[in-house]
Amino acid sequence: MRRPLSISTLLLAGLALLPTAVLAKTAPESQAAAFHLPSATGDSVALQNYAGKWVVLEWVNYDCPFVKKHYRSGNMPALQKEMREKGVVWLSINSSADGKQGAFRGEELAARMKDEKAGPDQYLIDADGTVGRAYGAKTTPTMVVIDPKGRIVYQGAIDDHPSTDAEDIPKSKNYVRQAFESAMAGKPVEVQQTRSYGCSVKYSD
Repeated sequence: MRRPLSISTLLLAGLALLPTAVLAKTAPESQAAAFHLPSATGDSVALQNYAGKWVVLEWVNYDCPFVKKHYRSGNMPALQKEMREKGVVWLSINSSADGKQGAFRGEELAARMKDEKAGPDQYLIDADGTVGRAYGAKTTPTMVVIDPKGRIVYQGAIDDHPSTDAEDIPKSKNYVRQAFESAMAGKPVEVQQTRSYGCSVKYSD
């Protein structure tokens, strides 16, 4: 059985230069799939740019009611701020195909990010869905926590209350925070994978 390639191996092989390339399947405790994606500002962003850092991937669609729950309540912006202050790199990824719900671009995207008070390090556009499919992102939000060695320590839902009701947030278990804090402290991550909840990712047909 073919073993997944590590990020360091991919760099040595020069494969990281491929645009929008996904080079491994993902699962908890495996190496995160390498990728290049364009950002909202037009830059090309590679996961490898953040080697040696903690990284959170967040699949987002601002028109999804489940995403709205976490943004309009301030929960997601607060979590982004909290994680970034601890040195975590936060990458929001939109895998909506052009013309489908959530596929914002240019000034419209900038306005939406401002309205939602979004605070990622980068907002990445995965219009062909290659990266989303490789990470098994089926809903928005889907969350992935990656450690400094490039290994996935958590993948799935943001919390344990699959609803659109913001009143559920204070009583919810935040899997992203718990996974990061446990792994950061060198402790086993109690919950490594959950079923994400939310709106279906609006992939191309």
